[in-house]
Amino acid sequence: MEQKIVEQVVARILAEMCGEGQTPPGIPVGVSNRHIHVSAEHLATLFGQGYSLTKEKDLKQIGEYAAKETVTLVGPKGIIAKVRILGPVRNFTQIEISRTDGFSLGIAPPLRDSGQIEGSAGIVVVGPMGAVTLRQGVICAARHIHMQAADAQRLKVADGERVTVKLAGPRGGTFDNVLIRVHPNFRLEFHIDTDEANATELKTGDIVSL
Repeated sequence: MEQKIVEQVVARILAEMCGEGQTPPGIPVGVSNRHIHVSAEHLATLFGQGYSLTKEKDLKQIGEYAAKETVTLVGPKGIIAKVRILGPVRNFTQIEISRTDGFSLGIAPPLRDSGQIEGSAGIVVVGPMGAVTLRQGVICAARHIHMQAADAQRLKVADGERVTVKLAGPRGGTFDNVLIRVHPNFRLEFHIDTDEANATELKTGDIVSL
């Protein structure tokens, strides 16, 4: 009986916070494995002139997809094979790996927001038709949340803002300094890398909150 009363009180509070008939503002998790965004120039070097990426599956963010093509990363201390290319091609090549991957390769990629590759780590990328030596471009992507303007309004946040995300579960806690990224093509999703996911036992599809 007591438990039922508690549940009713919680339900009433959530309804008042979110509006009757609406769900609490949960945010789905997307665990980001190591991957590479490649430029057209480097794609041609790695796979041959005139080569086009082959879509394997669409990703949640509109227009983005996992390609069938993979490459091998070669560092001073090791290699990582079968690193997935994410399409479409971009203006510059960027590789996103975890800190653990960096240890395996023998490099120290800095923690950066996507696109901020100036002065980042270098690596050799090997494809079936050639290799590219990058002087920079390898980062550990800072955790962030993709959303549209309607999501930002509902969650009362703005593009470029840094927020704290709360997670439940046996290793529940909080993630600070989470970047908000707002764009019409974005779909609501909290992106973390595999190190962060493993440390907190989060998986793709889990729900977190601000």
